[in-house]
Amino acid sequence: MTVEEYIGSFPEGVRELLKQMRAAILANAPGAEEGIAYQMPAYRLNGKPLVYFAGFKNHIGFYATPTGHAKFAEELSGYRKGKGSVQFPIDKPLPMDLIVRIIKFRVEENQSLVL
Repeated sequence: MTVEEYIGSFPEGVRELLKQMRAAILANAPGAEEGIAYQMPAYRLNGKPLVYFAGFKNHIGFYATPTGHAKFAEELSGYRKGKGSVQFPIDKPLPMDLIVRIIKFRVEENQSLVL
């Protein structure tokens, strides 16, 4: 399964949110490899996990590894959390500014592990 096929398997409203998530990752993580892992879109940079996302009935799950969630814990405090994830409700706009900052943080963190 490709990321396009994954996104295409959801109803239109959820599909649009997933497209926004994907676009933010691709725009802010240049060179990241896109694929499917754990049955969801997954992004790797420098051979190391970067972020994942997934669609669900009532939310979009965003997985930025524990460090991404820990760094932004205060700003994410208004959202439900799962194991290693934050849940953005599908009936509200995605907090794109926050998502982009988390992606950029993970890119910087990932780059520092390469040096």
